[in-house]
Amino acid sequence: MTADDPHPSVASRATDRPGDTSPFALGLLLRRAHWRVAGVMAEALRPLGVELRHFAVLLVLVDRGPTVQRDLAVATGSDKAGIMRVVDDLERMGLAVRRAVPGDRRVRAVEITPEGVALFDAAHVAAEPLAERLVAGLEPGESEQLTSLLTRFAHPGPGEG
Repeated sequence: MTADDPHPSVASRATDRPGDTSPFALGLLLRRAHWRVAGVMAEALRPLGVELRHFAVLLVLVDRGPTVQRDLAVATGSDKAGIMRVVDDLERMGLAVRRAVPGDRRVRAVEITPEGVALFDAAHVAAEPLAERLVAGLEPGESEQLTSLLTRFAHPGPGEG
């Protein structure tokens, strides 16, 4: 930086426009992609009466089985109060229940109900055409390539993190 040029390079400023070469470009693009996908998936869930935050918990419960609330918070990126509200909602809707954990009366595990499993399955059916619409502009094989790259990026191997 010189006295003549207090802003060394406008080109290095972060944007989320195509071709951005700033060090923040990847994060900004991932954020924009997330917003796009989240909007489409919320559209699929809306007729079922749930939001993405509810579905995220159901996803963990289907994957892991009964799960204590603190682990649900970690798995979904929620805080303690947020996860309690979501589980309260799921219980009110009959999609999940809290059960005592043997050996620890203070801890409750959240378990998906048969109604929750049915909604989970219905959400996948509803999302299929919308997910296809999301990748309609990609060339054959690019959807699978994108999924593979994002999986490797989101779940780095040992020493890659």
